Amino acid sequence: MDISIHRSNQISIVSIAGIIDALTVDQIAGSIDERISSGEKHIVLDLSEVDFMSSAGLRLILGILNEIRHQGGDLYLVGAKGLVDKVLQMSGFSKVLKSYESVADAIDQFKS
Repeated sequence: MDISIHRSNQISIVSIAGIIDALTVDQIAGSIDERISSGEKHIVLDLSEVDFMSSAGLRLILGILNEIRHQGGDLYLVGAKGLVDKVLQMSGFSKVLKSYESVADAIDQFKS
């Protein structure tokens, strides 16, 4: 699993490649928690290179969402496809999270 983080204006783009499961969520959570702790309120989570996500990944996303909304910000998902998209749809996450086709689309929504 690989994580890369970059910024576009006041927005953090967190790109994950590989698998999100019980073995990887702590590393992902640590990276994102650092951003939230430093006051960042707008995060785009790019899942376009994620091949699999377990229920641990769902709990991670829900925890991030709750924390960032508590801070007055929001979390947008990008690029979920295949089984990852199916898991998000079946779990109802698509009803509580905004999801976009591209990082550029998500960034545009934060700007508006």
